[in-house]
Amino acid sequence: MNILITIVVLLLIYVFMVAPRMINRADRTPFYNRHYAHRGLFDNDSEAPENSLAAFKKAVDAGYGIELDVQLSKDDKLVVFHDATLKRMCGVDGKVWDYTLEELKQLKLANSNETIPTFEEYLSVVDGKVPFILEFKLDRAQTRVCELANEVLKDYKGIYCIESFHPLALLWYRKNRPDVLRGQLCEEFFRNETYKGKLLYMILPYLPFNFLTRPDFIAYNHLHAHNISRRMCKLLGGLSVAYTIKSVEEYENAKDKFELFIFDSCIL
Repeated sequence: MNILITIVVLLLIYVFMVAPRMINRADRTPFYNRHYAHRGLFDNDSEAPENSLAAFKKAVDAGYGIELDVQLSKDDKLVVFHDATLKRMCGVDGKVWDYTLEELKQLKLANSNETIPTFEEYLSVVDGKVPFILEFKLDRAQTRVCELANEVLKDYKGIYCIESFHPLALLWYRKNRPDVLRGQLCEEFFRNETYKGKLLYMILPYLPFNFLTRPDFIAYNHLHAHNISRRMCKLLGGLSVAYTIKSVEEYENAKDKFELFIFDSCIL
């Protein structure tokens, strides 16, 4: 009997820890009935590379929602860029936050003439035409980027939500903007050789900080859809988002497990 009670108590603690927001939920209905173009509708071998204004315009023109990444430059300007380092997309050494906005604007994205956009430039392209998912890059574990983005978005009339791998971003939004839909990005990090043996990355896939952040949705690597905590969040009413779908076949395999889909490298 004592063992049974212990099991029940542990199960209840687990459910409490990983549960999504259960009361006063933000409205998710505007995000349904469309797919989300990962970093815009991009091709890095074209004049519309990832996270470029050209890629965002293509997504808007095609009627797709958009998922994009925002971080800060050295002089605290909001720029749209995914990686912490500039090497892959711009061919130069250093991190985004090592450069001022003026310096970043001298760089070209991939094999194009496109430059790194500011968040304000991105908003002028989207202009409320499609909903978007804003991912905060918190490589430096500070929430200034959330504060500045929120300031820019306070008068924006379009539909958007936020997500991040870092729980601090969600915690900031829970405290300061509970009306905005917020999502926890995650995957089973321990499947990546880079993270094997690191205790934190063994724990993170099971969403242990949800009790602090209470996300509205979980955006999970679709290849790890079996994850028990991801499925528990869905069972408890959390919105289930798949990233990143890269083929129609992957979409077909994932469509019964998720409700919203972030995609690239194909057309859905």
